[in-house]
Amino acid sequence: MIQHPSASFGFTARCRIVNRPGMLGQLASAIGMLGGDIRGMDIVRVDRGAIVRDVTVLAADADHAQQLVEGMKTVPGVEVLEYSDRTFLAHLGGKIEVVARTPIRTREDLSMVYTPGVARISLAIAADHARARNLTIKRNCVAIVTDGSAVLGLGNLGPEAALPVMEGKAMLFKEFGNVDAFPLCLATQDVDEIVATVVNVAPTFGGINLEDISGPRCFEIEERLSELLDIPVFHDDQHGTAVVVLAALLNALTVVSKRIEDVRVVCLGIGAAGTAVTRLLLAAGAGDVIGVDREGIVHDDGAELTASHRWYAQHTNPRKVHGALAEALEGADVFIGTSGADLLDAELVKRMADLPIVFALANPTPEVQPEAIEGIAAVIATGRSDYPNQINNVLCFPGFFRGLLDSGARQISDAMKLAAARAIAAAVGADLHPEYIIPSVFNRAVAPAVAAAVVAEATSSGLANALADLIDPLHTGSAAPPRTG
Repeated sequence: MIQHPSASFGFTARCRIVNRPGMLGQLASAIGMLGGDIRGMDIVRVDRGAIVRDVTVLAADADHAQQLVEGMKTVPGVEVLEYSDRTFLAHLGGKIEVVARTPIRTREDLSMVYTPGVARISLAIAADHARARNLTIKRNCVAIVTDGSAVLGLGNLGPEAALPVMEGKAMLFKEFGNVDAFPLCLATQDVDEIVATVVNVAPTFGGINLEDISGPRCFEIEERLSELLDIPVFHDDQHGTAVVVLAALLNALTVVSKRIEDVRVVCLGIGAAGTAVTRLLLAAGAGDVIGVDREGIVHDDGAELTASHRWYAQHTNPRKVHGALAEALEGADVFIGTSGADLLDAELVKRMADLPIVFALANPTPEVQPEAIEGIAAVIATGRSDYPNQINNVLCFPGFFRGLLDSGARQISDAMKLAAARAIAAAVGADLHPEYIIPSVFNRAVAPAVAAAVVAEATSSGLANALADLIDPLHTGSAAPPRTG
C-alpha cells in the first residue's frame, strides 16, 4: 500500500475529459485506486464535447507520481494533455528576491538613497563602524553559509545543489522572523578557506547561520568564526536542533511525570546534531546520557577518538556502560535518534523503562516507524510533518536570530538556547498531550516568544548591545546640518 502522499511529490495534470455523466468519477476512482490524493479539479475551459481540467494530485514519491499519470491515461475518455511537477514549478527562477524598502520616485528620492546623499552615510559609518548596524541592511541581515557537504539527508551534493535549500531557509527567516537572509553557497570544502571567506564577507551581515556542513569540520568552522567575528555565529544543524529537541523533551517529561535530572537518555548518532543535543541536555540538568554510534556505546577507554568524540566520552556515560544500542537502552527513559532509518524496533523499545519517550528524528525515514511502537512508547516524536510531534528547526532559528539582532548580541550562550527551548515548550500551554508536545511550525506566537526570551537573556547576562539612536545625525560626532534662516 502506498502511504503518506506528500505535496513534495504533487503534480498537476491538464486533462481533456469527454463531457458525459460519470467521467469525473471514473478518473477520481482510478487515481484513488493507485493511492493518489486528489487536491483539486479546476476547469480550464469547455471544448466541444469535452471539458479541460487541471487535476492536482499528491503522490508518495517520484515513481508513484509517474504511475498515477500513466494510470490517468488509461481511463477511457481521458486525454492527459500535459503535466507539471508542482515542486519544480515552485523553484522556477529561484524563490527569493531583493526588494527595495524605500521607493525611488523622484530626483529627491534618488539623491537621498544614492549619490550625493549616500556619501553622508558612508562618512558617518567610516567615522564609527558600529553605525553600519543601524544605517545598513546589517541590522537585519543574516548570511546562510554552506559548502554543500551535508545537504539535508542527501549527502555531499555541492554548493549549486545546496542553493535551493538555502533559498528555502531564507524564506523561513523572513516569513517567521522578519529577518532578511541571503544564501552564500561556497565552492570550497576547505576549513581555512571557508573561515577566511566568511570573515571577509562578514561586514555586510548581522549574524552568520552555518548550514549543511558535514562533521567534524562544522565544529571547527563554528568555533573559529565565533572567535574571529563580532557577530553571532549559529550552526542550525547543531544548535537549532538541540533547542527544539530540548523543548519537546521538557514537555514529554511533563506528560510522563519525570524530571530531566532523574532520567536516563540514549542518543543514537553522535554527529553535529547528536553532540549539540547532548551538550544542551547536560546544560539543562540531565545527568545520565549515553551516546551510541556505529561502533557502539561511546566511552572513555583510552581508544583514539576525534576531538568531538573525546569530549563526548568525557562528559557522558557516567555508569560506564559498554556494548551496543540494546545495552544502552536497558532501563532508559528517553531515546533520541539523529542517525539513520530503521535502527530501532519495538523489541528494543521494550527494553526501556516504563513510559518510554522515543524521538526518532532521522529524515526522511525515522529510526523506527511510529506505528511500530504505538502502545509501547508513551510519547513519540519524529522529524516528519505527517506524524504528530514534528521536531522542526523552524520553531527556533527565525525567532532566535530575531532576538540576536534585536539585542545586538555578539555571541551565543547556552543560557540563550535554554531560554529559547523553554519559550518553545511554553507555547504548547494547557493543550499539552502525548501527541502535542511541541507547537505547530505555523504557530505565529512562537518566534516572538523565542525572540523575547533571547533578548531577555542577552540583557540579563550583559551580552546585549543596545541599538544606537537611529535619528540623531550627531551620534558619531559628525558635524550637524547647517542652520538655515
